[in-house]
Amino acid sequence: MRRNNLKADSLQDISVLQREFLEERSRHRVFVKVMRIALLIAFLGLWEAATAYGWIDGFIFSSPGRIVRTFVSMVKDGSIFEHVGATLIETVASFVLVVIVGLFCAILLWCSDKLSEILEPYLVVLNSLPKSALAPLLIVWLGANRTTIIVAGMSVAIFGTILNLYTGFREVSQDKMKLIYTLGGKRRHVLTKVVLPSTVPATISIMKVNIGLCLVGVVIGEFIGARCGLGYLIIYGSQVFKLDWVLMSIVILCIIAMALYALISAAEKWYLKRI
Repeated sequence: MRRNNLKADSLQDISVLQREFLEERSRHRVFVKVMRIALLIAFLGLWEAATAYGWIDGFIFSSPGRIVRTFVSMVKDGSIFEHVGATLIETVASFVLVVIVGLFCAILLWCSDKLSEILEPYLVVLNSLPKSALAPLLIVWLGANRTTIIVAGMSVAIFGTILNLYTGFREVSQDKMKLIYTLGGKRRHVLTKVVLPSTVPATISIMKVNIGLCLVGVVIGEFIGARCGLGYLIIYGSQVFKLDWVLMSIVILCIIAMALYALISAAEKWYLKRI
């Protein structure tokens, strides 16, 4: 009886400690969120005050109030939706193509050791190449159109995607692969039953990086060969000294990047709950 009472007291102590730990974690998360919001509000308030009191030139640095007014005016005339929509469509298209082409090429390299040995140094060189240097060539080769901008977005992420996926494929457990072969499986069975399922978390992590890279590539393409989009709005606004447009576009790009990243993170959490 006494032993049972001691056991019950021990379990109760563990339960109390666990509850205190969870409460502490919850308070920590709330504190971090509050501090993040407070830091953002303080920055925006200081920026607005600095412009209002003439500490900085409002024409050059703009201000949160001016950015909001510019955004509202462009919402009223509908022009902002055209620019945001164009950038979003091009970013999503380039991202989807990067995932498809990257997976296909990585599978080809995994299936052929000779091909991987031949192409790997070229992929490393192309991945290291500054992609902004390719944009003018793409304009000349493909013309100033949406296809060029999508290709520019792909060029930033595609080579790194292929290399990272191929590396992930090679790091899959050899014991699992040998088991498939022992049971009479072929290389395609190893690919579909072991390699691809094992690298899904790594693939999603690569996608989280790629969505931002594709957005960067699209903006670079819009700088040079677009007549619509946030990149075009940035470059045109800087040329005509409408810096409110420039800063508003940068803020919108930040919001888009965070939203796309959050969507992929949500997909990752959904997948991890299923397995």
